Amino acid sequence: MADRRLQVFHAVAKNLSFTRAADALFMTQPAVTFQIKQLEEQYGTRLFERRHGSISLTPAGELVLSYAQRILALSDEMETRLGEMTGEMRGPLLVGASTTIAEFMLPRILGEFNALYPQVRARLIVANSESIEGRVAEHSLDVGLIEAPAKISGLHSQICCTDELQVICTPDYPLAGMSSVTPKALVDYEFISREPGSGTREITDAYFRAHQVAPENLKTQMELGSPEALKGVVSTGLGFAIVSRAVVDKEIRLGALVAISLKPPLKRSLYLVYPQDRFQSRLTATFIEFTQRKLKELAS
Repeated sequence: MADRRLQVFHAVAKNLSFTRAADALFMTQPAVTFQIKQLEEQYGTRLFERRHGSISLTPAGELVLSYAQRILALSDEMETRLGEMTGEMRGPLLVGASTTIAEFMLPRILGEFNALYPQVRARLIVANSESIEGRVAEHSLDVGLIEAPAKISGLHSQICCTDELQVICTPDYPLAGMSSVTPKALVDYEFISREPGSGTREITDAYFRAHQVAPENLKTQMELGSPEALKGVVSTGLGFAIVSRAVVDKEIRLGALVAISLKPPLKRSLYLVYPQDRFQSRLTATFIEFTQRKLKELAS
């Protein structure tokens, strides 16, 4: 087990907030502040600059962070390897996923994995694809599930399943009576988009460009950070959105929204990403294989 003060420092440094670090560690804020003060006294230097209600790392803090990340990763690796020597599958498993995958695909998978391996402590971090990729690259996550291949060098991208994206709108929206719709036809309707950095946004922008529609020519009404937010706005009748088929299954069955296929179809691969240069434990390898199999079952 790594020094608890390093764990607390790492959480504060990554969140740049004592409050958010305390929430993540299930500690009180005074306890977090005390641990940081002890660490600063031990090294005889300030690790954070505190001003106007915000904090930032000092040069010494940046140095400590670079070592803390490696020390904590080695501590987790040691715990996992010891578990493997005793024949148990146990230890921490840090998983990151883009919003769509995390909200609509992973909960069941993580539940089934935990039932098989109850000694594993899985933790799920949810962010857009760009953010998850960055965290995997800096080794603060063991594995990520994102909606586009990794762009950062040193990461391995592995296709885990194929997902179809469709247009969604309310039953009384002008698009609702169509059996399929072309990219050029969508230019005439109000568009509710995902935010920049989202894998879904990247895929849809590329799809429109490939069919001679500049994304900036769409009647974009707003950009939102999650599929749930998209569905909420679309349900008011303000416009249409493009989302994964898995996102709207319940709403379609209830008749609250309708889904319209794109013509030609818009399909994408979902990717597992992990560092190429890092030791991959049996736990991580088992989770990757398990997740690939389960996602293919869900997508079929």
